[in-house]
Amino acid sequence: MPAASPTGAASPAATGPLPFDLPGTAALRASGKKVFAHYFTPYPVSLNNAAGDADYYRKNYLNPDGEGGKHKPYGGLLRDSPLPRAPLSGDWELQDMETEVRNAVSAGIDGFTVDLLNLDPSSPHRKRVDLLVKAAEKVDPGFRIVLMPDMTATQIKSLDPAGLATALAGLAGSPVVHRFDDGRVVVSPFKAEERPVQWWRDFLAAMGQRGKQAALVPVFLNFGANAQAFAPISQGFSVWGNRSPKAQSTIAADAAKAHGLGKLWMQPVSVQDERPNQGIFDEAGNTENLRATWNGAIAGGADWVQLTTWNDFSEGTQFAPSVHNGRAYLDISSYYLTWFKTGKAPAIVRDVVYLTHRRQLAATRPTAAGQTKFMQLRPGSTPVRDTAEALAFLTGTASVRVKSGDRTQERTEGPGVVAVTVPLAYGTPSATVTRSGTTAATVASPFPVDPALPVQDLQYVAAGSARR
Repeated sequence: MPAASPTGAASPAATGPLPFDLPGTAALRASGKKVFAHYFTPYPVSLNNAAGDADYYRKNYLNPDGEGGKHKPYGGLLRDSPLPRAPLSGDWELQDMETEVRNAVSAGIDGFTVDLLNLDPSSPHRKRVDLLVKAAEKVDPGFRIVLMPDMTATQIKSLDPAGLATALAGLAGSPVVHRFDDGRVVVSPFKAEERPVQWWRDFLAAMGQRGKQAALVPVFLNFGANAQAFAPISQGFSVWGNRSPKAQSTIAADAAKAHGLGKLWMQPVSVQDERPNQGIFDEAGNTENLRATWNGAIAGGADWVQLTTWNDFSEGTQFAPSVHNGRAYLDISSYYLTWFKTGKAPAIVRDVVYLTHRRQLAATRPTAAGQTKFMQLRPGSTPVRDTAEALAFLTGTASVRVKSGDRTQERTEGPGVVAVTVPLAYGTPSATVTRSGTTAATVASPFPVDPALPVQDLQYVAAGSARR
């Protein structure tokens, strides 16, 4: 894996929320390497333009009794949600999509790979896709929308090649829809192996008949079993990937296999995965999985990256600004994104520390009655651990201390990127960076570790020292 970052001299006048100076959008987009984030239409910024207890997320998805109590057996559909906002006037759904685009652009992301669940014009999912395209056109015409038909979705599975081509050809009329330099529209189907190669040949032919030449960059669940067969019809390959450090050992081999077949490789980069309604989770090891997937993309020579996901809150995989994560995972990713795009680790010019931990010990059971389904560790995942982690970006040698309850771990490290962990204990975790007796960065978690949470919650929460 790439080594920790070389650093630049800290500037006393330097200010900003990131530990480095993010290059401008034009400079980042000049790179041939692209970073997309997977957008999931069921979870926009707001579902009903309401605030407080009337907000749909709070009332129905985070609340075990929401939506008539159908989510009660697993303690509610979600454990986190988008950052709340006050009600908006006018076309609030479009305004929210504009916010999504701005947030992604500000992190250095090139575009969204949009999960297409339903292409019927009357579907709320299709309407959100149309709004997202419109928002990109308005906010930043250089921001790209990658069409990703979800081949596991009921409505998409019902379409034949001509039907899918007809629906996508309409979307492909927008200039923000991603194309290769030769003009071909990029189509990146999720679980492409759901349909045989001949089906996709027919689809490509149907796109051409509709005046929209297309290029496939399929996303597989099983890359190894399908790469050879799909190679003749594909411009590139990707895999949905895993969300546990133990499962990342194949990154270099997957990229090499794709390149050996003459295809570009889109590497999945992920934070974590926790699915209450499916009763399963991965052990992400605080930010270890995030760093492993980013380092794998850099060292493995990936051409593109897909952040999986921008906003699938039902799988706990979100990078998008949220109640429990703020912008922490986006900020960390901006550092690695810059490294990926420029080929050089950016100079650290500000001391910043990020704190991650769970809100309960992994074995804790909820205190409220009603939850009967509990999450189990996914087979093959990294073993469960209960730790608080300080991920410090250091301009020079410093002491990094992470505290959880009555437990403290402290190390003198730097310059560069340093991770320090301590066993998780009840109370409010904190992390501090000191140098020459002066505090350089500090953060206390907004989320105490609590033995009496009403529902099982195995997501890692995150906070950074440079944002309040």
